[in-house]
Parts: sequence; C-alpha cells; structure tokens
Amino acid sequence: MSELRFDPVLREWVIVATSRQERPLLPKDVCPFCPGSGKVPDSYDVYIYPNDFSSLSIPPPEITVEVGELRKAREASGVCDVVLYSPDHNLTFADLPVAQIEKIVRLWKKRFEELARMKEIKYVFIFENKGEVIGVTIPHPHGQIYAFPFIPPRPRKELNSSWEYWRRKKKCLFCKIMKDEKKNRKRLVTENSSFISFVPFYAKYPYEVHIYSKRHIQTLLQFTEEEEKDLAHILKVITKKYDNLFGFSSPYMMVLHQAPVDNKDYSYYHFHIEFYPPYRAKDKLKFRASCETGAGTFINDTSPEEKAEEMRRAKGEE
Repeated sequence: MSELRFDPVLREWVIVATSRQERPLLPKDVCPFCPGSGKVPDSYDVYIYPNDFSSLSIPPPEITVEVGELRKAREASGVCDVVLYSPDHNLTFADLPVAQIEKIVRLWKKRFEELARMKEIKYVFIFENKGEVIGVTIPHPHGQIYAFPFIPPRPRKELNSSWEYWRRKKKCLFCKIMKDEKKNRKRLVTENSSFISFVPFYAKYPYEVHIYSKRHIQTLLQFTEEEEKDLAHILKVITKKYDNLFGFSSPYMMVLHQAPVDNKDYSYYHFHIEFYPPYRAKDKLKFRASCETGAGTFINDTSPEEKAEEMRRAKGEE
C-alpha cells in the first residue's frame, strides 16, 4: 500500500508506504548496486536506479483506505530514484575525485529536468543519507531523488519567508544572509568563485553547513558549466572536512533546496544546499528528542562560531 494522507492539524501530507518495511538492511552477501548483481548494468559510471521500494509511483496504486471529513487521502503519485555515485562499493562521496562529482552534478541536473516536465510533479528533492545512524540500509555510495506531487513543508516554509522578505524589501532573503555572513566571516567555512559555505547563525545542528550559490539562481537548470565544476569542488571540500573533523567517515544528511517545478514564478527564491551531520562531538550524537520533535524547537548546545572555526581548520583537500 502506498498513499498520501493529510494531517489536518499541521496541514501537511504524510506518505504511508507499507512496502518499505521489506527493504534489505545492510546486506552482507550481494549488494544490489554493485556491478554483477543483476540489478544494475555490469558496467556503469554514474547511474539512476529506480527505487525497488518506492513510496511514490506513476501510475500510483488506488486509494483503499476509508476517507472522511478529517480523513483525506490521495494517490501517491511521484518518482523515487536512487543515484549511484560510483560502481566502487567501498567509496563515499568524500572519496570521489572532483571529476566524478561533476558527473553526479550533471546527472542531478539532467534528471531534475526530466522530472520537472512530468505533469504530476510539483517538487524535485535531491538528497543523500550517509551512515548507519542516519538509517542507511545499503552502504554503497548513493543518494536519492524524490519527485513529489506537492511542495513539502520545509521548502514551503522557506518559500513563504522568501516571498515575504521579497515583498517587503524587494531583495532576496538568501542573498542578504550571504552578504551578512561574508561581512562577518566568523561562520564562513570555505568558498570558491561560484559558492560560499558557512555554519548559519541559527544552526540547529552543531556542525550544520549551508552552501549558497553566489549568483541568484533557483535551480540546477540555471547552472553554467563553471558552476557545475565549482559545486563539485566545494562539495568535495565540505564532505572531506566532515571526515577529517573527527578522523572517521562522518554520517550526514545532505539536501538540495530548489524552486518548485509547478510552472509558477519563484524568482525570489535562491538555490542552496544544507548539511545536517548528527555528531556534536567525536563520541556524542545530537538526537532529535522531544523538544525538537514534539515542539519543533531545536536546542543547539554549541556555538556556531566555534564550530565554524573547527570546520575551517579541518582538512578539506586531498
């Protein structure tokens, strides 16, 4: 069963997908993403693999649940892809050469364009979950793409705040944040010609890093060839810094925030990437406990300025 159910209290859609309970957990015999598994080509470089346990599909299954005034449901239309970064099972994103990451960026861009053309799709969400503590079930280097039939709550909140700031100031909220961080410099981590990274003033996770495009653009489709290369380089640097921070392969969530693909004007929005690493110290995890999950208010028991300094000092190059 896979369907969307509406939460009338928080006014947001929840995906109910019972088939995901059958996902393999860290298989030790055969990795489905490795060449020779019979699941992927015997030879590939970077590759889009349809998720075997997709919670969204086209065409979607029919709704079977009983609905009512406060029990709204709709078909779970959409696409769930797996993005295979490399045929080498033992690598992570940080291990990849910059040239390989460039191929991933171009694949993201190509797949974004394909999904954006589908009439059922309103938002394309590109992300990576890395590490067992994040819930990864297959350790082969990969990310994912979910193409939603609605705009998810977090991007929608960003869109609303961006629009409100644009309406009042006639300026981009993200451009203003970027300008302030460049001026202050206490929370900057690294930058190149096209992108800047920093631990935000309002970071929720101790080592949370955001990457902003210096040019005011909304999606990957607007990237120049130079920006593709620069994004690959800064992603390599940041992920390598995470690994060198504590001396082990650091888990994280990496999410790309882009404008929706519902043919509306989002010129007030700004492309960016956010990293949420769960470690707050070498041997301590930052948990989303009751205050964060139940109240929605994060408690960051570290200083963003201090953590940005640690990230700056961490080696980010080979």
